Amino acid sequence: MPSEHKFPVKPFPVDKQIQGISVRTNQEHYKLYQGYVNRWNEILEKLKTADRSKANATYSEFSELKRQETFNANGKILHELFFPTILGGDGKPKGEILEKIKQDFGSFEAWKEDFIATGMSARGWAILALELQSEKLFNFLVDLQNVGHVQDTVAILALDVFEHAYFIDYGTNRKSYIDAFFNNINWDFVEKRYQYAKKVAQIYKEYFKE
Repeated sequence: MPSEHKFPVKPFPVDKQIQGISVRTNQEHYKLYQGYVNRWNEILEKLKTADRSKANATYSEFSELKRQETFNANGKILHELFFPTILGGDGKPKGEILEKIKQDFGSFEAWKEDFIATGMSARGWAILALELQSEKLFNFLVDLQNVGHVQDTVAILALDVFEHAYFIDYGTNRKSYIDAFFNNINWDFVEKRYQYAKKVAQIYKEYFKE
């Protein structure tokens, strides 16, 4: 396991009103994010003394700690993509990422339709990601925070569709929540994620040439 480390809870402006998603929803959602950070830190501490000699796939303290580590680690990381995506944006697509979306999906509207359908289908997350080998964008469905992730990809935009993200405001009407999500996307942040993903893709090409 890594050397001594404790992850901080990052501050996000969840007390600010945004279009279609209430302050209360963002505040309660932020508490869940805090829980993921705290649980991962707690698991890392317990892993220091877990008995590795009894590790097995059926049950052991070590295996359960490692299993829940992935759930909480991705809970932390995905929410640190989600909050900057919906806070501080105006929902107006722009930047190089917009042109890349049009290139890979045929049009922005085609991508949006596919992303919404992915969000309606998922139990946990819909994620726009750059696949490093092809350097193409894909909308991936992630059913749980540790089930469904595709390797060698970089997440660019993350939509949380667990019920806690929208039940206070919309009940079972997930589609209206997703519409509100689109109205608040911070495309400046999404662009930064895309530029980062492009750099990772270049490194991938350099080091994994056939």
